[in-house]
Parts: sequence; C-alpha cells; structure tokens
Amino acid sequence: MKKKIKPVDLKNVRTIPLNKRKNKVSLDRLARVYDPRRENFSHFISSMPRFLVADDLRSLVDDIVNSYKKNKPVIVMAGAHVVKVGLSPLIIDLIKKGIVKSLAVNGAAVIHDVELAMWGKTSEDVEENLQDGTFGMSKETGEFINGILKNEIKNEECGFGEAIGKALQQAPHKNISLLAACVKYKIPVTVHVGIGTDIIHQQPSMDGAITGEMSFRDFRLFCGVVQHLTNGGVVLNFGSAVILPEVFLKALTVARNLGANARGFTTANFDMIQHYRPRMNVVQRPTKNSGKGYMFTGHHEIMLPLLCASIKNKLDS
Repeated sequence: MKKKIKPVDLKNVRTIPLNKRKNKVSLDRLARVYDPRRENFSHFISSMPRFLVADDLRSLVDDIVNSYKKNKPVIVMAGAHVVKVGLSPLIIDLIKKGIVKSLAVNGAAVIHDVELAMWGKTSEDVEENLQDGTFGMSKETGEFINGILKNEIKNEECGFGEAIGKALQQAPHKNISLLAACVKYKIPVTVHVGIGTDIIHQQPSMDGAITGEMSFRDFRLFCGVVQHLTNGGVVLNFGSAVILPEVFLKALTVARNLGANARGFTTANFDMIQHYRPRMNVVQRPTKNSGKGYMFTGHHEIMLPLLCASIKNKLDS
C-alpha cells in the first residue's frame, strides 16, 4: 500500500528582505507619458520604457550612428514589401545623408521600384489576374528590365543593380527610386535573383543566361561590400525571409575565406513574422563570438519610419 503524501508545512520556509533581492524592474525604467504640446521627438524616444525591444531599438540606433561617424558600412537588405508599402523615400533619405552605404534587394523589389519610377504605380491584384493567366504579364515591366540587362551585359563592370539604376536616371519619378538613388550617390546596389521567382522571368523578353550573369556580378560585388564589416558596421534586413539572408551568409563566408576580419559588427532583422533563416543567417550565426544581433517584429510601415526617425534624431542631438 502506497504511503499517503502529506502537505508540507510552510512555517519553516526562509524568506529574505526585499532590498536584498535582485530586481529587473525599477521606477526609472518605466514608460513616461509623452506630452506633444511641450515635447519633441527626442522626448518621445526617451519616454519609451527601458526594457527589451525598446532598449534594443535605442542600442541599434546608437550602433548605426556610430558606424556612420566612423565611416563603417551600414548595409540595407530589403525585400519587395518595403517598396510596395511606400518606404523607399525614407531609405533614399538615409542614402543622401551618407548613412546607408550599400543596398541589396531581391528581384521583386526591382520590379516595384521600376514600376513606381517609370509609371507611378505598382502591385497588381494577384488573385484576380491569376484566374485568366494575366498575372505578371505586364509587357512594359518585362521589356524594360530584361531589355536593360541585355544592353548592359557587354559592360563587364556593370551588374544588375547598377544597370537598372542608370536606366532610371531619366525616369519620370526617379526621385522615389532606390536603384536610381544608389547610382546617383555612388553607393553599391546589388540585385539577387532566384530564377523563376519574378514575374519578368515568365515573359518572352527573359534571358536566363543574362539575368544569371548580371546577378552573379552583383553577388561578387556584395562580397566585396561585406569584406568591410571589420570591427564595426551594421547589416539591416527588412522583409526578406529567404534570398537575402542566404546571400548574406554566403557573402560573409567568402569574405572571411579570403582573409577579411569581417567580425564585430551589428545585425538586425525587421519583419512582420520572425522566420528561421533571417534569425539564423542574419542575427545569430554571423555575430557568434563577436558583434550583436537584434530581432524586431512588426509591420514595416510602422517600424521602418520609427527607425529612420530615431537615427536622424540621434544625429541631430
């Protein structure tokens, strides 16, 4: 027969004084009410609580500003959604100010960038157009991008990003083009394509050999950019769940393989949902044993304006 378990008697439990306990929360770390009638954006930033991701954001901004002041690379990697939700002007502003020193995008980001710059509109209704097979069949988009690549393939010093950026210098809305801004302000812009992932790959103007060659040139250029992440610099990934995290990891190993001391930098991933590859290939693996990595979860149309405004505010202050 099993012995019956008796309830413990708590009268002999040892307690300790509260002032000897290590506490994670104190009054000086609580959020402060922001008063827009008497305070500016700096006060708003300082009003956020001193915990977790709010503190991470302030630390990331510090790292970006310090990298800028020390002329270390600040690299932005961006997926198409960043362009679709209207955030290009904010990144262009940081390019103009010399804060962002390199831009890497996927093929879909180029499509939205080109359509906005050339025709002032983008982002078709995929579900509707898929029904009759017209999804992704915009003639002008395919012929413009694929045509430019064919024209520039003979220029061995020109890659995908630069080719499109140069062509957009005459676009009606070139002021909102990321690629045009990179070319104008002479910073590396690289395009990393997965054949078959973009609408222009399904059109008659597509040439796989040319597209692959031009994107491969950009990969080599991106490896050269990553080589300069030495004891400083920041890599920001906005909304690319697969392609750009994978490209970054390969570029980093090439840089280290060739002898670059590409360590001691900061990385951050911004996305609506945190995915495996950005977490591992941007935030954790590249910064192991040196550097810092951050993850920020939220909608780009909120998070990126907050980040950009915080950077400018820190610089001004």
